[in-house]
Amino acid sequence: MAETKEYDITIIGGGPGGYVGAIRASQLGARVALVEKDRLGGTCLNRGCIPTKALAKAVEVLAEAKHAAEYGVKVSSPTVDFRKMMERKNTVVNNLVSGIEGLMKAGAIDVYKGAGRLVSPARVAVVGQELKTKKVVLATGSVPARIPVPGLDLPGVVTSDDILNLTELPKSLVIIGGGVIGMEFASIFGALGTKITVVEMLPAILPPCDEELARRYHQMARSQGIDINVSAKVKGVRQGQDSLEVVFDTAKGESVAPAQMVLVAVGRSPYTEGLGLAEVGVTMNRRAIAANEHLETNLPGVYAIGDAIGGIMLAHVASHEGEVAVENALGRRRKADYSAVPGCIFTNPEIADVGLSEKEAKDKGIPHKVSKFPFSASGRAQTMGEAQGLVKMICEEGSGKVLGVHILGPRATDLIAEAALAVRLGVTAKDLAHTIHAHPTLPETVMEAAMAQLDGAIHVRRM
Repeated sequence: MAETKEYDITIIGGGPGGYVGAIRASQLGARVALVEKDRLGGTCLNRGCIPTKALAKAVEVLAEAKHAAEYGVKVSSPTVDFRKMMERKNTVVNNLVSGIEGLMKAGAIDVYKGAGRLVSPARVAVVGQELKTKKVVLATGSVPARIPVPGLDLPGVVTSDDILNLTELPKSLVIIGGGVIGMEFASIFGALGTKITVVEMLPAILPPCDEELARRYHQMARSQGIDINVSAKVKGVRQGQDSLEVVFDTAKGESVAPAQMVLVAVGRSPYTEGLGLAEVGVTMNRRAIAANEHLETNLPGVYAIGDAIGGIMLAHVASHEGEVAVENALGRRRKADYSAVPGCIFTNPEIADVGLSEKEAKDKGIPHKVSKFPFSASGRAQTMGEAQGLVKMICEEGSGKVLGVHILGPRATDLIAEAALAVRLGVTAKDLAHTIHAHPTLPETVMEAAMAQLDGAIHVRRM
């Protein structure tokens, strides 16, 4: 193999962990190589966060058009141009990928297109050459998980990656998995007119969520026409006479859900194949790379981040870990901080949370108080015509320290930022309640939930 110049740090994987780490390393004056076999941006930008949110925005526009008359705006009956919708999604993705490419050039970061392989802690092989490097960061991400049931190889059975490349809107869709990925797609395609059936093995959908909010959203989803089956174990997928059929068991016996297409959305698995990890002796946790709180592997000078380490598999966590790993690799000492990781679900309405749920506080034996404030009492939510849902706050008894905030409602994924800062800094309900919030805005709901921890919220009657 031909040798190239030596780097201070080489990152394998150009997703939200890898490319952010590369930029941070460049900021610190390092000579950086970034190895990516596909497009920069990884799953998040190309096949996950960004394309699904572009579609979610299209759904939001459709809903507003359908209800325009309620606001005194007369429009003709809106129809869905699915191809145009997907084209816009692709345009958004392409623009952002181009932006990252520009950032690489601006940071003098050398990008190598190809699959990287760890030859040693000081060498990375890619496209017929070896890169000499002082430090390595493994940031190879994840792939859609599969379940061991027959029929998943049938035409029409797709993953979350595949479904974003459709050119025609399916008339019916069975979604295997009622987690975040499954319910986001259920919300999007259901709003576009696809008949949706969700099959979830666990007793409830959205297992990461606070149980109360998950129950409330379950009811909302059903009112939107989404058929949800919980405690349902999939036995297999088969080809019926006119459609695919998903066979599953419930407490009432065997059921069959027919559909034009089946989406397997049972989570994601770390992608670590072909990296040469066994050959160089990297310690693994099953399919994930083992890393400590400094993101160090067992090999000196080799770090691992993001979905590849199998921790909290979120893009923003990967970005945080990318920054932490390269700072440690370049001589600083910083631990990854998971004390306030916001979770966001872009359903309709949105769901977001940070910190402890009510159940987690109980299980940990932490004396706590729960307060709630409904969006129906928010002036801003009423003007938007999006007054469903609530803000739920969990605070430590006595001190009033905010332990967790859970939001179901409009712009929940934006509102959670204030709560994340509150949890990370140990802010109290009194601090939030005494901070003047602009009116009329949605963040007032967080303030009112904090007030409810004290003498009571202002805009709801005390129960």
